[in-house]
Amino acid sequence: MKLVLCVLLVPSVLVAATTPAPKPKPAFQYKSGDIKVSIPSADEPRVIKFGPESVKAAVKYLDDGSTCWVREKSCVNCHTTGPYLSERPALIPQLGKPSEEIVADFIEFVPKDIKEVKETATKSGYKHMPGAFSAVWRSLGLAEWDKHLTGKTSEHTERSIRDMFERQAASGAFVSHGEVEIPHITTDFELSLQAVRTITSAPGWLSGLKDEKLIAKVEKLKAWLRSAEPKNDWDRVLSLQLAFYMPELVSAEKRDSALKLLSSKQYADGGWSTRDFSALDDWHFEVSDTVKKLITGLPDAAKPESDAYMTALAIVLMRQSGVPAKDELLQKAVTWLKKEQRVSGRWWMHSLYRGNYHYSTYIATCQALKALALCGELDAAKPSTVAR
Repeated sequence: MKLVLCVLLVPSVLVAATTPAPKPKPAFQYKSGDIKVSIPSADEPRVIKFGPESVKAAVKYLDDGSTCWVREKSCVNCHTTGPYLSERPALIPQLGKPSEEIVADFIEFVPKDIKEVKETATKSGYKHMPGAFSAVWRSLGLAEWDKHLTGKTSEHTERSIRDMFERQAASGAFVSHGEVEIPHITTDFELSLQAVRTITSAPGWLSGLKDEKLIAKVEKLKAWLRSAEPKNDWDRVLSLQLAFYMPELVSAEKRDSALKLLSSKQYADGGWSTRDFSALDDWHFEVSDTVKKLITGLPDAAKPESDAYMTALAIVLMRQSGVPAKDELLQKAVTWLKKEQRVSGRWWMHSLYRGNYHYSTYIATCQALKALALCGELDAAKPSTVAR
């Protein structure tokens, strides 16, 4: 009723309402009640020394971000709660137990009844199964929780995985639809890899599978991953992670080639850049003009600098491929990563899909802690609040 009165009494309001005002710059990256997390910035000072206190700050950043998200938002996403629950449980020995509130939120999003999902299409005609990426991230987080905290696949995780497979495309892949969100909503290979992580992480799920329909779906996924042509160098190096979770799907020749490719892209400072792994138009089936302008307008667009996410991911991929932590390339990367932590505890990274909240910083922080843990760097830097 208030809207009607405004239109009748002040006609100019209606005209003004048709012209969208520019969105104000957000005041916080995350905010809920007394929890306020500032917007990440490249200008934030780096830590004087990486150690227990800076790791403690990183854990608080991750906890606060995910807590705010589940309290204020209504989705499982690929840039905050998804990375939190997919990576944080494995770090219990170094960082203590992750938040129960986050896993409880994931459980709430698991459908009570598993129903058939029908293929749909975007406005541009791109065919996909709705809700595929949120179902994959939800299932992966729950599977990792079960793996590291209970040692047994729970009923809700099993139900979540069945719902996930209802969203599998006819090709066998999990199709990455929607707006590109580099690095976690990119190619179909990347999303299908996360589905593989899910079914290999859920304790005993794959080995105990007896449902013929699900067995056929798993085989279809494996067949697609085995034969899929890489869309870019991103897909090529991610084959190293596929080899870690399902070695039978990647030949020794392909692993060696991917490892050589990854090593060749390391910079002299020890880091890697995400932008070096794909041509701009090859990141996704459709890259918006907004994303193109953002990336081509970055100060280092012509010659991308090292970033925290890709440097951390490269470390993870190399460690999962059996490269020793003492390897010279890895040591250079670890040194770079430790120097780049900011005083808030996080690892700064400019968003490559939105220049506002910089959620890539959250993703990068999750991956940085994982990388450092795989190189033994968190053992000595374990916060005092965690039992040694």
